[in-house]
Amino acid sequence: MTPRPARRFGALPLRSRLALLVAVAVAVAVAACAAAAWLLVRAQLVSSLDEELRDSRVPDPWLLRQVQAGQCTPVPAEERRALPNPAGTTVRLVDSGGTSCIIYGGRTLPVTGADLAVARREQADALHTVQAGDTEYRVLTTPLRDAAVAVSVARPMDEVNRSLDSLALVLWLVAAGGVVGSAGAGVALARAGLRPVDRLTGAVEHVARTEDLAVRIPVEGDDEIARLSRSFNAMTAALAASRDLQQQLIADAGHELRTPLTSLRTNIDLLVRSEQTGRLIPAEDRAALLESVRAQLAELAALIGDLQELSRPAAAPGTGQVRVLALHETVERAVERVRLRGSGIRIALHAGPWYVRGEPAALERAVVNLLDNAVKFSPPGGTVEVALDGGELRVRDHGPGVPEEELPHVFDRFWRSPSARSLPGSGLGLSIVARTVRQAGGEVALRRPAGGGPGTEAVLRLPGAAVPPPELPRAGG
Repeated sequence: MTPRPARRFGALPLRSRLALLVAVAVAVAVAACAAAAWLLVRAQLVSSLDEELRDSRVPDPWLLRQVQAGQCTPVPAEERRALPNPAGTTVRLVDSGGTSCIIYGGRTLPVTGADLAVARREQADALHTVQAGDTEYRVLTTPLRDAAVAVSVARPMDEVNRSLDSLALVLWLVAAGGVVGSAGAGVALARAGLRPVDRLTGAVEHVARTEDLAVRIPVEGDDEIARLSRSFNAMTAALAASRDLQQQLIADAGHELRTPLTSLRTNIDLLVRSEQTGRLIPAEDRAALLESVRAQLAELAALIGDLQELSRPAAAPGTGQVRVLALHETVERAVERVRLRGSGIRIALHAGPWYVRGEPAALERAVVNLLDNAVKFSPPGGTVEVALDGGELRVRDHGPGVPEEELPHVFDRFWRSPSARSLPGSGLGLSIVARTVRQAGGEVALRRPAGGGPGTEAVLRLPGAAVPPPELPRAGG
């Protein structure tokens, strides 16, 4: 049977990862605390044992009897056994040659370099640990006055080691319990902390399953989860608004297309019926019908072009569509295009130099739309005033003007003033202007003329400069 590969940490559910991280963090903290406690207790126990060794006193006659002609003579076993030794203390003499003899206790201990250094008066004393068989001893070596020997007092560390072993067991049990408890606490904390994420996940799955963009997540507090919930609510609200606008655009486009199509079909039906029945339409009426068909086809083409312009995505930076251009030259070209249509309206132009960053074709189309709108509402033989000064383009007509209550709606898609319903147009021209200007970082508005009088004034502002930047060569350069 092939063993299943171990799951990577990143493949675990987020809740499991959080619980595992909490357990590991607590385990490391508990282990560090336990190790520090064990080392501290060990240091205290060893220090206490060292103090007991320093307080140990061996009767001087016993020591003096051992030094005879510079030699160490062991005390007879009968005398060593005469005194009780419950702590297992060992007392020995060490001469400068490394020879030792036990005068109290019964365990032979190895002589270390530190013991010899004390016997030779090379250091004041020595405190160290030695291993004798299976037993560890703590040894204090001090010099003996008036003799070239040293006295070593040793105590076994069994009691210290047993205490440390018991403490290690207790600490291990406490650490294990802490890790298990922390794992459970981590699971509980992960569930509580991820509950808002679960709600968000459920909302996203609901939207993906039902396309219901009206769902909202309750927002509590001001933490990261609350910010995420608010962002999700804002996203669904924006998507819902976008879908509503899309549906409204489709409905409005269908409504606007229905009128010219109905008129076009009626006129074509009249022409076809005339051909089928042999009842010829008078030449003047036939010419009028054909002119109406041509005008309706032109209106359909303009409407479809406007819809395509509105559906076109914004030009992304770096695609080569956006560049620095001379706005005054764009305005001059737009004015010439409108003049060539022969509407009979005079256009007075004054354009100072101004350079902006934008899409040339889109900006020119926006200016043409403003001019067409002004020409459409100008009286016969009227004048449209166009001025570009310091990045502000003003286009003013002298027509009936737009009522104040209708000004907030002039840039809405398919919106047309009730007084202009009989005039040609789809109601998309100013929407295209507003969209293009926003993409270029500017703003546009319609208002009553600043100096008073009849008509409406369109004001378009774009950020830029009065001198060309280095990447745009000067005219004639």
